[in-house]
Amino acid sequence: MGVLQGLKPAAVWGYFEEICQIPRPSRKEEKIGAWLMEFARKHQLEARQDEAGNVLIAKAATPGKENTPTVVLQSHMDMVCEKNSDTKHDFDKDPIQPYIDGNWVKAKGTTLGADDGIGMAAALAVLTSTDIEHGPIECLFTIDEETGLTGAFALKPGFFSGKILLNLDSEDEGEMFIGCAGGIDTVIRLPYQKEAVGKNKFAVKIVVKGLQGGHSGDDINKGRGNAIKILNRFLWEMNNKYGIQIGEFAGGNLRNAIAREASAVIAFDESLKEPVRVAFNIYAAEMENVWKITEPGITFELESIDVPAELLTAASTTDLLNSLYACPHGVFAMSYRMPGMVETSTNLAAVKFVENDTILITTSQRSDVDSEKMNIAQMVASVFKMVGADVEHGEGYPGWAPNPDSAVLKVAVESYKHLFGKEPIVRSIHAGLECGLFLEKYPGMDMISFGPTLRGVHSPDEKVDIETVEKWWKHLVDILEKI
Repeated sequence: MGVLQGLKPAAVWGYFEEICQIPRPSRKEEKIGAWLMEFARKHQLEARQDEAGNVLIAKAATPGKENTPTVVLQSHMDMVCEKNSDTKHDFDKDPIQPYIDGNWVKAKGTTLGADDGIGMAAALAVLTSTDIEHGPIECLFTIDEETGLTGAFALKPGFFSGKILLNLDSEDEGEMFIGCAGGIDTVIRLPYQKEAVGKNKFAVKIVVKGLQGGHSGDDINKGRGNAIKILNRFLWEMNNKYGIQIGEFAGGNLRNAIAREASAVIAFDESLKEPVRVAFNIYAAEMENVWKITEPGITFELESIDVPAELLTAASTTDLLNSLYACPHGVFAMSYRMPGMVETSTNLAAVKFVENDTILITTSQRSDVDSEKMNIAQMVASVFKMVGADVEHGEGYPGWAPNPDSAVLKVAVESYKHLFGKEPIVRSIHAGLECGLFLEKYPGMDMISFGPTLRGVHSPDEKVDIETVEKWWKHLVDILEKI
């Protein structure tokens, strides 16, 4: 018996719980892809899979609706794989463990994968429905939306035929999205020099954790802290005052998630044990006060450890700390075309030591203005080039320009007003959706994006509002019946 049994709509939640049992990290969608193809076979539905791994499952129109336009229901297979540091979970093998907490469905210690497992579940519920009147349906399930939009990039013309697309990958019920930001990744490889530890050294490990994290686009304007930035600020101050050496530095994980945790090992002259500890306690208290509104769970830890055999040189330590301090993070510009919306942002996503005496630094930039997307990416690059780092920009992906005259938008708005007696919010989103790439491959596609309410997306705090799933489902069904 499923833990989500009893929730409505039963078919959506039932399929979502099934999806939770199947590992589906980005770029490792083989299992979920095979499951979808077997689902189609089991239900005698036409299905195909392209070379990239994208899956299309089609369902014929119900009687009397054969001549209505084909509608594409689109969602992505992969999920962001984040867990708390004290959670034992192998995303390649272990199922997600959903549970009900009041009005929300959450997961035990990991991301829930409702982004976009709930979109997949709704599409599957439409495919197996017997009580919905609809025209021809094509359900498109893409791969690797979260890390590179690989599936959308790989789509070939003719893989699906519909000219109307409902993207089921948004996170605020009652809001309909008609545009999104474009994005680009900037990856930095910073070489460092190391040396044997000198005499009379003392080492500590410092940890910053307990932050909310979240989506690097949709949550970037919510005042959340970046653990890398918060930790680096203290290390920079200690280096500036006392001259420290870095032994380790690790923070963040995924390019599209705000860093929730960061840690570092530092060494310094043993005569500085007490001054550093006092400075740490003062800094921790200051930061707890600074972040008490938006990050009430932030915690700081310092413990003495054995001195590492090797440390970064003073010069390499300074280069790392200076560049991380100077690297921009957060909102860069607000939109004047759509007041209240973020136009341009950047996320200092992850720092880790890798092979060949190299520090890998991952960042992500977004903007709904292509030139500004490149401007902020080049700004990030220039910071690290000043310390001799190798900088590489990804391919990037286009934004989705809003079309307020969209025919399907008008149907969706009228449907929402009819069902719930109020106007929905129509806007763009400061996050990457696959819709911009669909338009490149299929010009003239009429699209909107909508979904139930999700919070804490891309973090272990991810949760989906139960009541809004039912509202969203009713809205989806009504749209299909009215097209």
